[in-house]
Amino acid sequence: MLDAALGSGTHERECIFEVFVRRLPDSRRYGVVAGTGRLLSLIEQFRFGDAELAFLRDNAVVRPQTLDWLADYRFRGSISGYQEGDLYFAGSPVLVVDGTFAEAVLLETITLSVLNYDSAVAAAAARMVSAASGRPLAEMGSRRASERAAVAAARAAFISGFGATSNLQAGARWGIPTMGTAAHSFTLLHDSEEEAFRAQVAALGPGTTLLVDTYDVEAAVRLAVDVAGPELGAVRIDSGDLPAQVAAVRSLLDSLGATGTKITVTNDLDEYAIASLRAAPVDSFGVGTAVVTGSGQPAAGMIYKLVAHRDGGGEWVSVAKKSAAKATIGGRKFPVRSLGASGIAEAETIYVDDPPTATKRERGLLVPLMTDGVVNERFTGPEGTALAREHHERAMAEMPDDALRLSRGDPAIPTIYA
Repeated sequence: MLDAALGSGTHERECIFEVFVRRLPDSRRYGVVAGTGRLLSLIEQFRFGDAELAFLRDNAVVRPQTLDWLADYRFRGSISGYQEGDLYFAGSPVLVVDGTFAEAVLLETITLSVLNYDSAVAAAAARMVSAASGRPLAEMGSRRASERAAVAAARAAFISGFGATSNLQAGARWGIPTMGTAAHSFTLLHDSEEEAFRAQVAALGPGTTLLVDTYDVEAAVRLAVDVAGPELGAVRIDSGDLPAQVAAVRSLLDSLGATGTKITVTNDLDEYAIASLRAAPVDSFGVGTAVVTGSGQPAAGMIYKLVAHRDGGGEWVSVAKKSAAKATIGGRKFPVRSLGASGIAEAETIYVDDPPTATKRERGLLVPLMTDGVVNERFTGPEGTALAREHHERAMAEMPDDALRLSRGDPAIPTIYA
């Protein structure tokens, strides 16, 4: 497309691209915007170096004039969007890219790659946080994702309310608290379970978390308290009938005087399994596969569409697809969240072409993320990640109670075009 636009002379036309979903995934009542902070840094660094240009040249991907253009490429346009951590609904323009066609069209793949994955993880994580009813969750899914996706997933889950991750690179890069427990291999390495427990307590102190289901759970809990004392930090259960198992372990710990010892559970948890443990004396959850795969929805379904451009005379023209089942709405969008008197969201109102007049009961949803190629650093790095987490908590507090249901249903609020 870039090569052909350069040839036709349309590559410099100013364009507006928007990122949105046509519909929310099945069973989801809202989406969560995640990945924006990562994306801004990636766009800022997006370049074609000697190796990339050589590949394009050697494989005759584009013509020489396009290679010359790419050699000087950097995005010099502007980007606005929903603040990371906010909630979105069908039609919500979560990202608006304003630049020349040539500059903006190259960002489609990286933009969708980041936002589709991170937002899918964030939405699943938010549902798990709701199901946990205030009990902490840790992201432990690195072994179920590719090495780069694992770091991104840890960040997205943290934004949606997870308290920690087992991925140390995510902790170093994004400032996320880290945690971990021993695996079964550590117990199996030693000549006895007691030797394994004593080695772990010697290294980490009695406040550590001991894994108690390698052999016999009841015997392991007794041994754990005997080795670490009643100050034992926690035990982890990774198998079995969790509601019954947790209740039995809680009763046993209390009878042994370890009333302050916590119980954390793992074992292929998702939001539904977590909800089923609401009545059980579980203190925290470790979630792996389900969170890093979006709990059955591994991509958010976002698309990147041209909605307006300047014509040959410099006038703005709204454009849209008309194809069946995939039609889009042309024109630049200005979304607001319409709030009731109590501050609870009632609708996602999207104004087309003309920005709305601000009112006390409408929260504008677009914030400036990049201006003339310069990133708003407030939304990047560890600080931006922490800010996204804070914003997500506020956005969730605006939602009606129906938004927290795990059952299938309509979006939490309707989308209205004005």
